[in-house]
Order: sequence, then C-alpha cells, then structure tokens
Amino acid sequence: MLNYLFRLGKSLSLLLLLVDVQLAVRQKAVAEQVPALTAVEEVSEASGKLCPTNLPQAIEAIANRAEFRYSRWGILIQPLFSNTTLYSHDADRYFIPASNVKLLTTAAALYRLGSDFRIRTSVYGADTGADITTLRVIGRGDPSLSDEQLKDLAQQLKSHGIRRVEQLIVDDSYFSEPTINPSWEWEDINAYYGTAVNSSILNQNAALLTLSPQQIGRPLNVTWADPVAGRQWQLENNTVTSNTSETGSSESVEISGVFGKPLLRIQGQLGVDAEPMLTAVAIPDPTDYFLQHVRNALAAEEIVVVRASVVSDFNSNGEPELAVVESPTLATLLMETNQQSNNLYAEALLRSLGAAQPVAGESTAEAGLQQVKAILTELGVDPEGYVLADGSGLSRHNLVSPTTLVQTLQAMAKTPVADVYRASLSVSGVSGTLQRRFKNTSAQGIVQAKTGTMSGVSTLSGYVKVPGYQPLVFSIMVNQSNQPVTTIRQAMDEIVVLLTRLRSC
Repeated sequence: MLNYLFRLGKSLSLLLLLVDVQLAVRQKAVAEQVPALTAVEEVSEASGKLCPTNLPQAIEAIANRAEFRYSRWGILIQPLFSNTTLYSHDADRYFIPASNVKLLTTAAALYRLGSDFRIRTSVYGADTGADITTLRVIGRGDPSLSDEQLKDLAQQLKSHGIRRVEQLIVDDSYFSEPTINPSWEWEDINAYYGTAVNSSILNQNAALLTLSPQQIGRPLNVTWADPVAGRQWQLENNTVTSNTSETGSSESVEISGVFGKPLLRIQGQLGVDAEPMLTAVAIPDPTDYFLQHVRNALAAEEIVVVRASVVSDFNSNGEPELAVVESPTLATLLMETNQQSNNLYAEALLRSLGAAQPVAGESTAEAGLQQVKAILTELGVDPEGYVLADGSGLSRHNLVSPTTLVQTLQAMAKTPVADVYRASLSVSGVSGTLQRRFKNTSAQGIVQAKTGTMSGVSTLSGYVKVPGYQPLVFSIMVNQSNQPVTTIRQAMDEIVVLLTRLRSC
C-alpha cells in the first residue's frame, strides 16, 4: 500500500515542491517517508569531555539497550585522515544501506563527471523556415527538467521562425530499458519516490493530486494539479466525507496501485471540516507525458504540430541542434540528491555514468553500476565491501558494509572535489533530511551526513567536525530492527553526540 499521504501544510517537502517547482515532486527514499517529529527531541548528553578510550563503553551502553536486542548494529568511527579505529562493530559485514547508497553513487558521478557537468536536452531539425518536416527532441535524463525549460525550448524554436511541424519525435533511447529497477518492491513503484527513470524526464515524472472533503457521506473530491498526468490514471474512489466528531473515527486515506494497470484505488475518509490532503504519484507513461507537454509548449508559442510520436532509436540524420537547455551543474544536482534523498536524481546520475561508458549487452543502469565500482576501486574503496543493485538505495538487494562507506567518505575528502561532495550532504539541525535532528545539542551544525531509512533499516554516515579534536568520519547502520524509526534515530543521534565530546586524553 502507498502510505505516503501528507496533510497539506504539514509536509515540508511537498510545500517546498509547490513553491519551487509547480509540478515537480521532491524525491525521497522510503527512508524519508516516516513522519517527521512534531517536537524537537533533544539528545541527552553528559557534560565534559570524553576520552577515546572510554568511547567504546559509551557507545555500547546505547547499542546494547534492551529494545535493540533483536537489532543488528554495524558501526565504524575513524579519524578523517587516518585509518586508526576509534570504534568498530561488525564494520566489515554487509548491511542493507537504504539511501546511504547515494553516498557511493554521487561520489562516483562527481569524481568522474566533474562538478560543472550539465545534462543537455536538445531539439534537432533541418531549419527550413516556417514549415519544418521533422523535429527530434532528445532527452538525456535531466531529472531537473520542468515545464519552464520546455517553454524555453519552444521559444528558441519560434525564434528560428518555425510555425508548423509535420512530425514531432521524442527520442527516449539515451537511457535503455528497464526504466524501473526489477528489484524494487511493487508498493514503491506507483509512489513518486519510485517513479520510472527514462531519458525524457519531466517534472520528476510525478504528479500531484489533492483530496478534499465534500458534504458528509459524499466521496472526497479528487483533483489533479496536471490534467495531462491525471488522464494517465484511472481512479476507483471509495472514500467518504465523514463527521468525525460524531463517529469518533480517525481520518485516514490510503492509495494503492494495481499491478500491471494504471489504476489507483483510493479508500478511507476525511472529516467534513478537514483540510485538503496532498499526495504525489508516479507517472505511468513518462515518455508520453513528456511528449504531450512538448506539444503544449509548442502550441503556446503558436507552433502547429501535425503528428507526434515516441521512438527509441536516436538518429539526428546530421540535422543541426536548433534548441537546447541544460540542467544546473552537477554540484547543484548532488545537493538535491543527497540533502533531499532524491531517488530519481540518484538513478539518473547512475545512468549518466552508464551512458558515458556503455557496456555491450548491458543496460544503461547496469553499465552505471559497473562504473561506480570501477571509480570507487580507483579511489581505494575495497570492491568486496559492497554489492549494489541500484543507485538510490530503494532496493533491498543492496548490501554495503560500514567500512565501505567510511572508505568512500575518506577517499572523497582527498580529491579536488572534496568540498563539493561535503556540501551536498545534509547539515545537522540545519538542512535536508537532518534539518530536524540534532537541534539543541552539541552536534548541531557540525555534522554533514547522509540518512537512510526503510522498514527495519536505519543508517547514518558522514563527517563530524569535532571542536578541539580531529575531524571524524563515521558510519552507523541498523538492520533487522523491530523498533520505531524514531527510537533508532534517537540512539544513533546519541552516538554521534558522543563523538562531539571527544578530546585527546
């Protein structure tokens, strides 16, 4: 079931979405789907310094609590520029990493492609005046592309004097199939955070819908922010507007997909006085969605399109590039990827690596995974320390050791792009998925890290700039836990706060 509905006004990520990109959806891993804490939880911390020799005992006092007796902990803490180990527990064993996989994907992409790398979306055609036989739109997997950029492309074409296009072609072949990782769980792939990853991405391949109460006893009203997206879905609306003050029933709405069909089943209830609820779902056919929006952008510039189609065999026929838009720099894309834990961005970057170094007989995604391993090995990361199934961490087939994550963080700190990599991470109590963690603690503002969470899994890996001590790198991974994510995070945060008290003694 797709239990990812958020009440309008209470979901920070979706509010940012509406402000920043009208129809784009901020991607988060399943890790970030758990509700944010409604109140700041301060991590208790004893006063005074902590000697390195006392760190193991202090960590184990937290990890060995009774509530964690069924949980698997993997921890490695080292100085940033040294292999000396301050604490280690099962650091060389495999764990499901969730979104900590993004640390590996973004490290490889940044190191190989460079911080100034941009993704181009191009339009090719023979510039023959007002009437043009064929226009080819070539997407190259820009996850940031929105309707605003399509408008730019259409205006560029209009400036060429083009007024009529006999054949509009959208070529979606830059990234090969599959567009959805076969190891992702079915319940995820209808959700916005598990959307397809194709060459012609638009508005993050996701659509917003709003559920609003009507008169008591009537179904909730369902409205789509984007009618083009709405037409791709069939709805079974089994909801009801309730009088919760009389029935005492709770307000809840659930959306589920139907395997193999573009069908959404909506059930549950909202009180008659409840605020509207906002949710986001994946676009079932993102290439056709892209095509329709291109047609709309051209129509807005009074460019007539006679026929339109999608192909998967790029051939510009030597035609010139008539219009082009570029993504923000990779440095900017990485901030969205890591700070907002955006799955689509991570998967697009993985495929960009694969497209740059294709492998015969392999998909673009698989070629990207091979590139990640080759690049990390070049950086000195042990290739036996991890097994990757995707670039985002949504797959439970990913296996990574704490040692691998620490090695990656240490290796990137020695590269010319070290500052860019660190800047892409969330800052404790300040930004991204750590914005509401570590507030009012000694760790606030001095931890740069990547979160990861899915059912039974919670991970946190990154850097700590310890006052009066050397900078540290850490990885904390918890698997097979039956505890609420808030309980696990609280314990992990306590461990990180211990690190801020370290002093030489």
